[in-house]
Order: sequence, then structure tokens, then C-alpha cells
Amino acid sequence: MDDSELERYARHILLPEIGGAGQARIRKARVLVVGAGGLGSPCLLYLAAAGVGTIGIVDDDTVDLSNLQRQVAHTTARIGMAKADSARETITALNPSVAVEVHRVRLDAANARELIAGYDIVADGSDNFSTRFVVNDTCYFLKKTLVSAAILRFDGQLSTFKAHLGGTNPCYRCVFPEPPPPDAVPTCAEVGVLGAMCGMLGSLQAAEVIKEITSAGESMSGRLLIVDGLRTEFRMVKVRPDPACALCGEKATIREPMPA
Repeated sequence: MDDSELERYARHILLPEIGGAGQARIRKARVLVVGAGGLGSPCLLYLAAAGVGTIGIVDDDTVDLSNLQRQVAHTTARIGMAKADSARETITALNPSVAVEVHRVRLDAANARELIAGYDIVADGSDNFSTRFVVNDTCYFLKKTLVSAAILRFDGQLSTFKAHLGGTNPCYRCVFPEPPPPDAVPTCAEVGVLGAMCGMLGSLQAAEVIKEITSAGESMSGRLLIVDGLRTEFRMVKVRPDPACALCGEKATIREPMPA
């Protein structure tokens, strides 16, 4: 690292759990963030600030005025701009040394393998079950670590999935075997979401990605964090591999990423 990098990342380098070697691993890492919205925005900003070498952004949406209450990677002047492009501008302004790869598409079963294959870790901040299941399945088949977050109203969830390592590591389907029936779970557009909760969960998601890159601390694989924003309560639940899981169980039936 040159002098400017040493100064920029000094507070990371001071941490024994990261240090210079860990910061070098962060610089070499390739992270794909699915969604540049409420969760993706803070996650992207903290990954960029941390110096992740290459960040991929998958998002096919454009910036809307109603997004700005929580999607902090965007600005009023960028209303109508593609979110992936807007997030790239913000990242570049924050840390010009980060390479940003923009994918202005909706991730689905047809393109997931191609999109995810070139990255080390995936951070999923998508807002629908179909995408979450496809991301999980693809990460399992490609042996990629997945850090997944979800949020609605004042509630959030966060976990890390790396079932490809076997042992006590579950996949997303071990916790949520099947997507709920259509329209069973309302969207943020229907029932709302507290903007600051997005910041909280997205920041935690970035922290878990950095921990996975540097091997700092304890992985969240096998644990699910449940956040109740109204009560300011954090509950950690242990989750285990499901022997009957259709993806990673003993008699798995899923052989390729499945559209939910």
C-alpha cells in the first residue's frame, strides 16, 4: 500500500484482527451486491469506504423520489438515473481506488450463474423472495459465501450462508425451505419501512462481508440475527443444516438454480 492508502485505512490497520494483511485481502476482494436500494446503499458505501478492490452492483431499477428516504447512495439530482450508475458515482466520489462493475439487469435463474461466478462473496439486499432463492442456490453451486439481509417496516434479519463448506453450515433453504405464496408477505411499498433500519442492517451486512474476507471474529454462518427496531431488541437464533433440504440435504433434488 502507498502512503495515501496507509492513511485512508489506518483505523483498519490498527485493528489486530485486520491489520495490513487483512486490508490487503480487502483490496484484492471481489464482492457482488445484489440491489442498490435500502440495504444495498449502506452496504455498498461501507464496502467502498473499507477499500474492497472490486464491487459489482446488480440492479435494473431507476432512482425515484420515494427511494431517497432510505437509499442513501442516491441523490435528488439523480432521480431517473439507473440506480447502479448512481451508486457507482457515489462510490467513485467516496473512494476512487475502488473498481465498480455495473450490471443493469434483474438477477434471475437465467443470468445468476454468469453474474455471480466472477466474485468471491455475494451480499444480497434484494427485496423479493424469488431473487433471494436464486441467489442462494447459485452461491451454493458456485461455492460462494452469501451474506443475506432482509427488512420490512421496523424489522430486519441477517445471516451468512456457506453450505458448500458442509458441516454445520446451512443454506438459506435450510431456514426458509420455500418462498411464501404470492402476496402472502407485503412489500415495503405496501406497508413501509423505517429508513434508519435499512442503514443499520446494510451496515451490519457490510461488516459481515469484511469479516468473511479477513477471517476476523466469528462467522454468522449457523446463526440468524433478528432485529426488532421498535423495541430495540437483537435476538440471535441458531440455525442448522436441514437433512431434508432440497438444495444441500442428504437427498437433495435441486440441481440448478430454481426460479421461485
